[in-house]
Amino acid sequence: METIERVFLGLGSNIGDRLDNLKQAADLIATRCGKVVQRSSIYETDPVEFLDQPSFLNAVLEINTALQPVTLMKECLAIEAALGRKRTISKGPRTIDIDLLVYGERIIDVSEPIRLVVPHPAMHLRRFVLEPLAEIAADIIHPVFHQSIENLLSDLSDSAKVSKTSQEWR
Repeated sequence: METIERVFLGLGSNIGDRLDNLKQAADLIATRCGKVVQRSSIYETDPVEFLDQPSFLNAVLEINTALQPVTLMKECLAIEAALGRKRTISKGPRTIDIDLLVYGERIIDVSEPIRLVVPHPAMHLRRFVLEPLAEIAADIIHPVFHQSIENLLSDLSDSAKVSKTSQEWR
């Protein structure tokens, strides 16, 4: 019997039709990766690190999946490629970005066959991740810091602009 894991994925887009990019990614995730259980609201966010680029639309999906973490990440990378993601500038503009934020209660750090660190190593520092994640799963516990997402968000010093939009998934 296969094990089903509760997984959270972060989505972001700042090139092209950002909302459509998020919708297409969510649809492909539902088809290729597992059952989409919840979708956060869609948030408009300022870029971080590489600032000379358009603002992002960000969201978080909760999925139930039987895929192992590396297989799931490979599927997410394939979905990014299918939606036109080009990796030219680190942290730069992109049609879609899919980050594996949390995979059950697991702590993962592998470099082969692909580099994968879970929970996402910077999620606790990023308001654009924690706001939508807290909206749908405030009570989950970060496996490394042993704090709820709600607590991590309330302790966050990141002052980046993150605001819920009126845009909807449908």
